[in-house]
Amino acid sequence: MDKLDPERRSRNMARVHGKNTGPEMRVRRIAHRLGLRFRLHRADLPGKPDLVFPRHRVAVFVHGCFWHRHSDCSRASMPATRREFWEAKFEGNVVRDRKQQAALADSGWKVLVFWECELKDESGIEERLRAATDISRPSNC
Repeated sequence: MDKLDPERRSRNMARVHGKNTGPEMRVRRIAHRLGLRFRLHRADLPGKPDLVFPRHRVAVFVHGCFWHRHSDCSRASMPATRREFWEAKFEGNVVRDRKQQAALADSGWKVLVFWECELKDESGIEERLRAATDISRPSNC
């Protein structure tokens, strides 16, 4: 049973946004610190990637584990109520994500997905961004 009444639950869910989230802002800060310049939420690309590095043809999605169903992640829990609704919703999200990423790859884009639970490891994010954009580590001269 849900601990919140339907009105409160509705207010909470309405506050969940898809742009400029905390996890997305973290990846942006790291990319900017690396000297990478990017565009945000380009509507002309499949899925409106969260960050786009046009010069490197790299598209980045920052996915929440709950909404995008990160496999084997404790954050990808299933709500106890309206189970059929949530299963259909989550399956639709996963299918849509796969199609969008495939469309980007087919048109020559490299696609990176960062999961919310992985964002504590900043060095890992840096390494993946460096590898995808072919930028080298700065020398300590």
